[in-house]
Amino acid sequence: MSSTTIAAEPFDLDLDVSTTALIIIDMQRDFLQPHGFGELLGNDVSLLRSAIEPTRTVLDAARAATMLVVHTREGHRPDLTDCPPAKLTRGGKTFIGTEGPMGRILVRGEEGHDIIPELYPIEGEPVIDKPGKGAFFETDLHIILQNRGIKTLIVCGVTTEVCVQSTVREGNDRGYECVVLEDCVGSYFPEFQAVGLEMIKAQGGIFGWVSTSQHAIGAIAS
Repeated sequence: MSSTTIAAEPFDLDLDVSTTALIIIDMQRDFLQPHGFGELLGNDVSLLRSAIEPTRTVLDAARAATMLVVHTREGHRPDLTDCPPAKLTRGGKTFIGTEGPMGRILVRGEEGHDIIPELYPIEGEPVIDKPGKGAFFETDLHIILQNRGIKTLIVCGVTTEVCVQSTVREGNDRGYECVVLEDCVGSYFPEFQAVGLEMIKAQGGIFGWVSTSQHAIGAIAS
């Protein structure tokens, strides 16, 4: 047992590093690099890239502590049979599956679908390919966490109000304590970033806790 406390809002959380996993959500080229899907939609990818370095420091700490690290990627089968028609279009235009600068957009196996080099998984770190926003939907994430006896999730990634929040809500419903690191998550919309974090910790932590990379590193290393 390696019990510790992480400083967080709305209150500090006791956790055991041996039953804690780091979940890094959708840090993919299509979302974070120029000319990818995110920029194609008219977004400023620099707002997401600000989360890369803080996340890398937490990832280094987790690896040093031999914590379970799980990465996720949002994307679809090449034939798009797992992509609902309602998701294929954005603003009346079809994007998913069409050709982009880094291959077909949000299609598994394409360059844009893969994780950015700065946070690339190493051997032994599971990669969850998910067809939806939440990391638990139609994936084996829950059984992977159960098999390791995981109770607490430290959450990083993008975007705060979509895939991060969806995963935290799903995790909360499955009994996991979810701690979102505010400098390790990002949104294309600053107002969504602020409100998204407030929603997680509202009403005494209705979905989870909000902390920072430095607090997480301190808890992991203690």
